[in-house]
Amino acid sequence: MVKKIIVLLGVCLVAVSSWHCNKSDNDNSCTVVPPANEEQAILAYNAANNINGVKDETGLYYEILDPGTGGSPNLNSQIFIKYTGKLTNGTIFDSQNDPNRTGWRLATLIPGWQIAIPKLKKTGKIKMVVPSALAYGCRDNGNIPANSILYFEVELVDFY
Repeated sequence: MVKKIIVLLGVCLVAVSSWHCNKSDNDNSCTVVPPANEEQAILAYNAANNINGVKDETGLYYEILDPGTGGSPNLNSQIFIKYTGKLTNGTIFDSQNDPNRTGWRLATLIPGWQIAIPKLKKTGKIKMVVPSALAYGCRDNGNIPANSILYFEVELVDFY
């Protein structure tokens, strides 16, 4: 039941993002790329990088390296993580090895994380290949270009 709610929330967030990105904003509009349109690129990335990802119903690919132990976080959980985020060209756009510098509420993070992180338990590790629609969509975000497929390695150190 919780999994279905999380997937539904992710789909709703993508729909809202799509609505927002399709609105004109100072004559700069953008279109969210559906995950199905990025599937071949994701499969090629997975093959080239030895990622044995499982595709879920949203188009997110993930590989659980270590499921962890205990309970799993939910959207209201505050998560403490270690992570690295990369563009598919290998450029690292963000990384954090000190979980004390995280402590974010899962519901405030990108839809791909909201879907994948609850698949882990405390100390679990995951690789994710996130379609752009489940990441930052059709807008640039800092040094992440619009419509970027993103790769993450995440360790869920703790959550509350």
